[in-house]
Formats: sequence, C-alpha cells, structure tokens
Amino acid sequence: MDTVDRQTRAKIMASVGQKNTGAELLLRRALHKIGLRYRLHDRALPGSPDLVFRRFGAVAFIHGCYWHSHDCYRATVPKERHEFWVDKFQTNRARDQRNVDLLLGKSWRVLTVWECALLGKHAKGGEAVALEVRNWLNGGAREGLIEGEKAREMLPPK
Repeated sequence: MDTVDRQTRAKIMASVGQKNTGAELLLRRALHKIGLRYRLHDRALPGSPDLVFRRFGAVAFIHGCYWHSHDCYRATVPKERHEFWVDKFQTNRARDQRNVDLLLGKSWRVLTVWECALLGKHAKGGEAVALEVRNWLNGGAREGLIEGEKAREMLPPK
C-alpha cells in the first residue's frame, strides 16, 4: 500500500533526476581523484552515456538499480499497477540494450556500473569501483559490468 496519494506519487516519480545522481557523482569524484578525465552525457552518442572516455574509446553508464531493473535487492516492482511497472522496466532494459548494441556497432567499448556497486548495504564504494573502471579501461574488453558484492545472491529463487 502506497503511503501517499496517486497525484503526489506521480510528482515524486517525475522529479527523479536522470543526470548527476548520487551514484554518478560519487563515481565521478572517485575517478577524478585517481586522475581519470571524462566528458559527461554526450548527446551525440546513443543513450547519452553518463561518462565518455574518448582516449580509451569507451563509455560508461551508471544505472540506477530500480529504474533499470537490476537483479538486486534495490530493484523492486511496485505491487500497485504491477503490469504497468513490469512493462516500463522491460522497455527500459530493451532501450538500454539497444543503446549498447548501437555503441558497440560504432566501435565504442561499453561499461555498465550499477548503483548497488556504489551505494547501499552491499556496495564496494566509490574508490573501489573507480579502480575497477580504470582496470577495465586499460584492458581490452569491449563490454564490462560492475555491480554490488551480492547483487545476484539477494534474489529469491525463481
């Protein structure tokens, strides 16, 4: 049961930002601290990646676990209007995959960093994730994934 009326909930959800989220700011500060420089939200690229590392031919998306429907404890599906939310999250994930495919097709390397790696009870923290990002950038992998310590272990069996 929601604790606020539908109109208030709609206002709250609409006010959730897409850029400069807490997880994104935490990672950006940590990356800057270890000497990595990047561009922000390049709208010329599919999906407007959160971070663009031109020197490495790489981009990074910092995905919120809830909105991008990650397989962790932070990604719940509301009980009210359940089908709507399931469809919404599936659409978001399909869009994310389409953007990754387009970027890979344009010879970009793509890294996805999940919010649970940066914030929450199973987070690795900004500094540790920044080091993982640096290691990935220096490696040759075309795709990468960084998530919280127990992201997949927290789910109940299907």
